[in-house]
Amino acid sequence: MSMSRSSPAVALAPEGAAAGSRAGATGGVIRRRLRLTADDGFHLAADLFEGATPPRATVLIASAMGVPRRLYAGLAETLAAAGLTTLTLDYRGIGESRPPSLRRLRARLSDWAELDLAAAVRELRGRHPELPLLWLGHSVGGQLLGLVPDAPVHAALLIGSQSGHWRHWPGSRRWLMASLWWLAIPALVAARGYLPLSALGQGEDVPAGVARQWASWGRARDYIGSYARTRKATSFEAFRGRLRAIAISDDAFAPLPAVEALLALYRGAAVELGSLSPQQAGVRQLGHFGFFRPRFRATLWADARDWLLEALPPPPAPAR
Repeated sequence: MSMSRSSPAVALAPEGAAAGSRAGATGGVIRRRLRLTADDGFHLAADLFEGATPPRATVLIASAMGVPRRLYAGLAETLAAAGLTTLTLDYRGIGESRPPSLRRLRARLSDWAELDLAAAVRELRGRHPELPLLWLGHSVGGQLLGLVPDAPVHAALLIGSQSGHWRHWPGSRRWLMASLWWLAIPALVAARGYLPLSALGQGEDVPAGVARQWASWGRARDYIGSYARTRKATSFEAFRGRLRAIAISDDAFAPLPAVEALLALYRGAAVELGSLSPQQAGVRQLGHFGFFRPRFRATLWADARDWLLEALPPPPAPAR
């Protein structure tokens, strides 16, 4: 791994519409509602955002823990308008991929990568096999890139993505994180049959198996690396492209040491570590979710778009 530092609700398509249906257009961007099918047969809600001109690349936005895809719709439109066809999805158990009974859903956090995100990669590659694939991961969405099998990702931008091991948090927050992994999550899941993040004001409820595996990773020193070692091949080893991670100074969920620890797992990547403060963004607070507010369309989102475009390979020389 090489590292450089720098500054700063929709309905699913009908049952037979595997390729999606047109859902509407905003500013020349068409949003198509998709239903993806994972390798185990589970159906996933997704949206595809396409611009008015032929695309230059595709982008997969991988969501944070318990966050439905609608949070990322505005950013997806911004990317699509710049020629980056973008796909967002709800992981199994989240948003419109939630079954009637969350308690009965058998799912693990690793399934979100190896099944759900793998299905999203397959969808984009099937539509545009000739185009580079870019990754934009928020929080756990940047972690799960490392578990997607055979992901042909050209470059990745991670926002607030981190190792969740409790020792990476400073001061008293270290013990709060330890109690989360060792006590709070196991107790809440045992009592409710799922992790009630909505009751805690932290997103949507999470399936029990996802929460239990998440907590087990948080107790391990190398976090998700403890699971990656059990797999034959992962993108933690295979990914060789550019990877830029943004550490937000007031993000209590992703302090700088935790961001750096995750980057260390991407051993073959050309890593760039950027920092962002609320002052740089012109606001009092950013936190873990502020980057995705529509007010940053012309600033933070534009910076993200520009980096993804700049990371693309040069176009082929015209034939003579």
